[in-house]
Amino acid sequence: MKKNTLRLALATSYCVGFALMAGCSSMKTPATADVAVSKEAVSNAADAGAAQYAPMELKSAQDKLAAANKAMAAKDYPLARDLATQAQADAKLAQSKANSAKATAAADAVQDDIRVLREELDRASKQ
Repeated sequence: MKKNTLRLALATSYCVGFALMAGCSSMKTPATADVAVSKEAVSNAADAGAAQYAPMELKSAQDKLAAANKAMAAKDYPLARDLATQAQADAKLAQSKANSAKATAAADAVQDDIRVLREELDRASKQ
């Protein structure tokens, strides 16, 4: 009976030890994937025209991405992960604003074309 209790205690302590090691090691693993996703998000925002339509948000995303890269170099992976997540959010906001501004401009252009066509129809019907 005492041997079974000892084995159970030993097995439990091994399981707890492995769980702690796994939990701690995940905080020290490089945030490479997070930084890569953020880099792609910043690139997509720039391609969407964020420099013209959402320059502050794009600049914020770029600054946070640069800070995340510095944190990666310093092996501060939790900070790098946090900054990469913030950079991704800023980049998505910049891309959304750019897409929205372009859609609004396109809608305004269509409305302008409709106005011109109506004026021409009115002019033609009066002749």
